[in-house]
Amino acid sequence: MRGSWKLLSFFFLICFTAPSLTLALDVPEKPAGHVNDHAGLLSDQTRLKLEKTLRVYETKTSNQIVIATFPSLEGDSLEDFSIRLAENWKVGQKGRDNGIIFLIFKEDRKMRIEVGYGLEGTLPDAVAGQIIQQVVAPSFIEGDYERGILLGIQAILKATAGEYAQQEAQPYGSRELTQAEIEALERQGRAVGLFLLILVGIFFVIDFFRYRGYVQSHRVYNDRYSFWEWWVRFAILLFVLGVLFRVLFYAMLFSRGGYHGSRSGFGGFSGGGGGFGGGGASGSW
Repeated sequence: MRGSWKLLSFFFLICFTAPSLTLALDVPEKPAGHVNDHAGLLSDQTRLKLEKTLRVYETKTSNQIVIATFPSLEGDSLEDFSIRLAENWKVGQKGRDNGIIFLIFKEDRKMRIEVGYGLEGTLPDAVAGQIIQQVVAPSFIEGDYERGILLGIQAILKATAGEYAQQEAQPYGSRELTQAEIEALERQGRAVGLFLLILVGIFFVIDFFRYRGYVQSHRVYNDRYSFWEWWVRFAILLFVLGVLFRVLFYAMLFSRGGYHGSRSGFGGFSGGGGGFGGGGASGSW
């Protein structure tokens, strides 16, 4: 069993140290506008249209909504990067915390709506998640990023005005899934299944060589493990690792960062210094 515990410790070492080996994505300097399309998802016409819409919205309500697209997270954590970006950009007004950041990462197929303290009541986490999965993701799956971003911003504006219709915010369990949503879930399931298969294969190869070494070093012992006894132990170990992987997977799936941004000016905008508490939602397509 000592060898099994070593193998288990090695697994935990990989899980918890691998993220620290990745390089963090640099946060761009504070923008001068509401639309920051670093991934090139928007045409000039659409970008100007969104910029005008969000400036007019800010003038009328004082709320600040910022769009930021990036080619990739470059191995960084979505929630960690959104926290660092919000701390640096400080979207929203000081004392009102009325900022929203809509982040999109094309190559990673991930996005997040980060919501400031002052707007968590009008745009709660559940609604932010529904906007991502039900409004934005279907267009992104079809490769129509402009339409997805336009629909997403329109839904966010409706939510902050208290006009987001209930039928638009039905969770999966109370309605039939669209074909696009089904395909997205199938892709995610296949990716997780492939990862588990590779992981099992790696452990199988490792344990095969461990068993050969065990047999050679215990040739003279009559009470050594038989072939089937050894592999039953291996199956039990895989079961334990499978349970641990599921726990870690769902913990990462539903986790979100939390912080309170510092309060200083935000160049180019009427506000600046908005605080965030981790409100919002993340999703993929």
